[in-house]
Amino acid sequence: MKTIDFTQQLVNVQSELFRFAFKLTADREDANDLLQETSLKALDNEEKYTPDTNFKGWIYTIMRNIFINNYRKTVRDQTFVDQTDNLFHLNLSQDSGFDSTEAAYDLKEIHRTVNALPKEYRVPFAMYVSGFKYREIADKLGLPLGTVKSRIFFTRQKLQEELKDFR
Repeated sequence: MKTIDFTQQLVNVQSELFRFAFKLTADREDANDLLQETSLKALDNEEKYTPDTNFKGWIYTIMRNIFINNYRKTVRDQTFVDQTDNLFHLNLSQDSGFDSTEAAYDLKEIHRTVNALPKEYRVPFAMYVSGFKYREIADKLGLPLGTVKSRIFFTRQKLQEELKDFR
């Protein structure tokens, strides 16, 4: 495909792409940024596009993947992993949704149960709940991938057993 044809197709789908970006981000400025980033990535990877295939599908996939990657990066950047012995700083966002007294009591019980776990189980579980992937946890803690997965699995089982009354 010639560069002119490719660019023309890209220009033709800009309004549809903007609507899709706005649907993903719910913010006009973020949608414009996502649209620009998608267009640049498409132009940079023009040689990877196979002519006579679904151009819209290809470009929408690029946009969706950029959005997902940016979202994951934002979540990771906002995550604070507490390394203190007593897990003083709990890895919850400020807007946790626990406004009622009963919910606050339940949250304290959950914190107590999590804090009672041994550190080698508590830290990987806290990282996993915060949005880290198994591989990232293994790399950061210097553990084998299988060990991380099994510790998170056993922590889940323990928490389900301890907190069965909260379901």
